[in-house]
Amino acid sequence: MPDMLSNRQSITRRVRSLVQAAAFVTAVFSLATFADGAHRYLELFSHFRQQYLLAAALLAIAMFVLRSPRWAAGMLVLTLVNAYPVVPWYVSGDGPVASDEPRFKLLSSNIYAGNEHSQALFDLIATEQADIVLLQEVTSRRNEELARLHETYPYSLNIPRDDNFGIAVMSRRPFENARVIESPPMKYPTLVVEVAIFGKPVTLVTTHPQPPLDDRGYDARNIQLLSIAETIASIPGPRILAGDLNTAMWGRNYRRLIEVSGLTDARKGFGVLPSWPTQLPFAMIPIDHCLVSEDVMVRDVRTGPNIGSDHLPLIVELSLP
Repeated sequence: MPDMLSNRQSITRRVRSLVQAAAFVTAVFSLATFADGAHRYLELFSHFRQQYLLAAALLAIAMFVLRSPRWAAGMLVLTLVNAYPVVPWYVSGDGPVASDEPRFKLLSSNIYAGNEHSQALFDLIATEQADIVLLQEVTSRRNEELARLHETYPYSLNIPRDDNFGIAVMSRRPFENARVIESPPMKYPTLVVEVAIFGKPVTLVTTHPQPPLDDRGYDARNIQLLSIAETIASIPGPRILAGDLNTAMWGRNYRRLIEVSGLTDARKGFGVLPSWPTQLPFAMIPIDHCLVSEDVMVRDVRTGPNIGSDHLPLIVELSLP
């Protein structure tokens, strides 16, 4: 009997040590990534704020069960620290919506250049019946397949490429104006189209910057996002920016995009809505966005089903006051 008790205590100590180590690592990443402007690695890891929140909450419970009150209290504080930037995305300040209010729908999706499951995309488009479809990673082969949608979406501006930066916009409504910007520094295409919606001109911008996986990609993404923000800030009237922006909402460069463009994230009040990578559901982060000017009202935002891409589509319902 004493041996059994001793073994149990030994196992408990080992488990406690492992949980304490996990708590320490979670604390380091949680706190260090608030200083994401200090280094690109810190910004990269700041994308996982929701995972830090969940980890801290689970570790607080584990420490309580293991009878480590100081560690449990510390993890509870860390849970609150991580909740501070996450919880506001679930809180909406919008008022009630009239049931007969006219709406329009956007579907934005990084369809993945290597995706072989084209039919899943076409099924989604047929199901959602969006007014405007914005696609990233459009290859020459995929662009040929999109031709079958011409009757439904007779107005389009497609710039296919055989890398990951082809892009397209398709609309049920005619374009009042349309142009392609070769965004610095990589000259990746950014599409700017003006569409009349309920009699009002609305400017839609879609882009796909470089992922920030190395110094070159990090700098290129930031330069492209800032250039687009400045362009959007110079455009009057309702404006919408949608696409795979390769940044989550908790980084300094995302905040700069918001400040310069004057837009707000459509997610506000609808949750974090992680969209990438679909292969690792527990590690998914929100890098696909729809940003709107203050004269565009967001009525619903959700992610769509897996269409064979490493990104989930983003489906947004909007109205004009």
